[in-house]
Amino acid sequence: MRILIAVQVAITLSLVGPCFAELAASDTTRVVMLGTGTPNADPERSGPAVAIVVNDTPYLVDFGPGVVRRAAAMSPTYGGPIAGLEVKNLQYAFLTHLHSDHSAGLSDLILTPWVLERDRPLELYGPDGIEHMASNVLEAYRADIDYRVYGLEPANNEGWRVNAHTVEEGVVFEDDNVKVEAFRVRHGTWPNAFGYRFTTPDRVIVISGDAAPDEAVERYTRGADILIHEVYSVEGFKKRDPYWQKYHSTNHTSAHELGELASRAEPELLVLYHVLFWGASEETVLREVREKYAGEVVLADDLDVF
Repeated sequence: MRILIAVQVAITLSLVGPCFAELAASDTTRVVMLGTGTPNADPERSGPAVAIVVNDTPYLVDFGPGVVRRAAAMSPTYGGPIAGLEVKNLQYAFLTHLHSDHSAGLSDLILTPWVLERDRPLELYGPDGIEHMASNVLEAYRADIDYRVYGLEPANNEGWRVNAHTVEEGVVFEDDNVKVEAFRVRHGTWPNAFGYRFTTPDRVIVISGDAAPDEAVERYTRGADILIHEVYSVEGFKKRDPYWQKYHSTNHTSAHELGELASRAEPELLVLYHVLFWGASEETVLREVREKYAGEVVLADDLDVF
């Protein structure tokens, strides 16, 4: 676990750079990388999932495989430092798009917090199709839900429920902690793939989801403290066959393209996740970004905190 805050300037300076302390620490808002992986079944990187925890209320962006156990690892129950990530507190989630690596943890997110005493419905936001996905997950687990509600196990009759909300561009959620704006991004032929911008009392965080280079990401990042963006290695890309090169170049963002985008948008900190290495090292990907970008950048691991 790597907790990156201003007072810990010495941590991973080779990755973060000497000016990382310019991003001030926050007691109000913490960004937790619950999963930084891709569809590849890397045992060190769970599926994509980010928790933005504001005043101990967690807001999830994506819920790839492993999401609930990664959250639990950061909770006091299992020795972690963030009370807001107690499993029963997982109530708000925002999906960038319907790809399985970003959404395969949905059944876990619905059911496990309920079994562990969440007593309110999951509030679920995502693109067109999110209601269909949620209703079919609930139908698949109907026997389990009925047994827990009507059998001997003392489960409540609210925490398994899901309020699914289809998002469009613009403000999709707001409460005392956050304002959440959705914006469309280019991700191949997906008609509804979104990034999100979270504005909290002391931070602005932008998350790309899966995206090819996109002016919308750049526009929503201007003035942001943190940009969390997917990326693929330029060096690794050269090893792919032409069919896959065509696919990846229209669905994802190269390290050089991301460096150029970040140079124009100027976030205080650029965080890389959902990294397609294809045999390249972490140092190589960071070097590739830095060839186009002089700002602060870190390649995130699961359970990093910003």
